[in-house]
Amino acid sequence: MELFYVVLLVFFGLLFLVAELILLPGVSVGAILAMVSYGGAIYLSFRDFGTVGGVTVIVVILLVSLVAVVVSLRAKTWQRFSLRQEIRSSSMPVMPAEELRIGDRGTTLSRLSPMGKVEIDGKVYEAKSTGAYVDPRCEVEVVGFENFSVIVKIVK
Repeated sequence: MELFYVVLLVFFGLLFLVAELILLPGVSVGAILAMVSYGGAIYLSFRDFGTVGGVTVIVVILLVSLVAVVVSLRAKTWQRFSLRQEIRSSSMPVMPAEELRIGDRGTTLSRLSPMGKVEIDGKVYEAKSTGAYVDPRCEVEVVGFENFSVIVKIVK
């Protein structure tokens, strides 16, 4: 029965070690629980089986832990659990600079402070004002482009 407890503690220590490496990186609860389990197994083996049994358990723990670390950290081990789909879409299919020209006019849909939404030629774009805040339903003119945003100014 004593051997069962030693094997059980080594198994739990191994489980906590792998969880620490894969799920909880850094020294945290998994590492502490692994050390406690390994320490308990070593203590029980020295108490119940003597010096030879204790040293044997230490060697077994070191070998099994080394194998577990190597197998856990190999990239191919966890590929079967990883997501293989690629995301091929983007937030905006076309850059505003490809659809609009400088000088096009539109209307603000929301307040530009300094970012907001504008409607130009029936399409809605993310816009940035060149200066002060722009209230909703004001006429604006395209003066430039920045990434996926349209830079606009108030038409006076």
